[in-house]
Formats: sequence, structure tokens, C-alpha cells
Amino acid sequence: MKYDDKKELPIIRFLQADIPLQSHPFKELAANLAMSEAEILEKVTALQTRGIMRRWGAVLQHHRAGYTANAMVAWQVDPTRADQVGEIMAGMTQISHCYLREVCADFDYNMFSMVHARNAQELDNTIRRVAELTGLDDFTVLKSVREFKKVSMRYL
Repeated sequence: MKYDDKKELPIIRFLQADIPLQSHPFKELAANLAMSEAEILEKVTALQTRGIMRRWGAVLQHHRAGYTANAMVAWQVDPTRADQVGEIMAGMTQISHCYLREVCADFDYNMFSMVHARNAQELDNTIRRVAELTGLDDFTVLKSVREFKKVSMRYL
């Protein structure tokens, strides 16, 4: 899959950065590319349709929004249930990330979910709820104590 370097590459770069919070965030980009805002959005849709770009959207600064109790929960999941369990976890609003990984020799957990809550009790309740919904009872909770970096990945 390839993208158009002259028109699509600047759009991809724009979408990877902080989009201006204004009524016409694509206006300046469109003018710089000699396009209309509608054409920019058509290019974005085409990038998604062709599978070059999966999605784009807002990123919540969870600490600023009051979600100060956060943890990566590592779960031991039977590989035959991984898709089912992953869909349950991914469908929960309190979980922002859910990954299936290869098991390491000294760490038997293969599914990881990032859980966000407003306080420790809410975090514990959410983790218990995930365990109930999935039927999983072998997990470990790695609570966040400090955030060192919070930036989105830039690919191009």
C-alpha cells in the first residue's frame, strides 16, 4: 500500500499531531495543499478505505480528566479464548489498551489491559468486574506510580 507523497503525506502528518481545537481545523492545511476542506476529508476516508490509516480521534489526557488510578493488568488467557476475552475487555470504557502477547519463560501472562479509574477502589472494582465477565482468575496488577512520557507515536 502506498500513499501520495504530495497530498496524502502532509495529511497523515497533520493527523498524527495535535489537531487545532477550532471549528475548521483543516482550513489552513487545505489552503497549503490547494485543496478544499471537503477534499481533505475525502483523502482521509480514502486512506482508511485503503487500509493505510486505521483510525484517528481524540486522545484523552486521563490524569487531567481525573483518572488518576491506573494499572496494567496482565492476564493468563487460554489462547483459544483470546479473541472472546479480548473483545470483552476492548468493549469496556475503563480499558484503553488490550494486547495479546507471546508468553515469556519467566512471566506466564499473555494478555495485557490498561485500566483507568478515578480512585483505587474504582480500579479494584473494575478489575474484579473484568475477571467476572471473562471468567479469568489468574492475573497480576501492575499499578502506575508515575508517568514519564505521554506522546503519540509518529510514523511519518
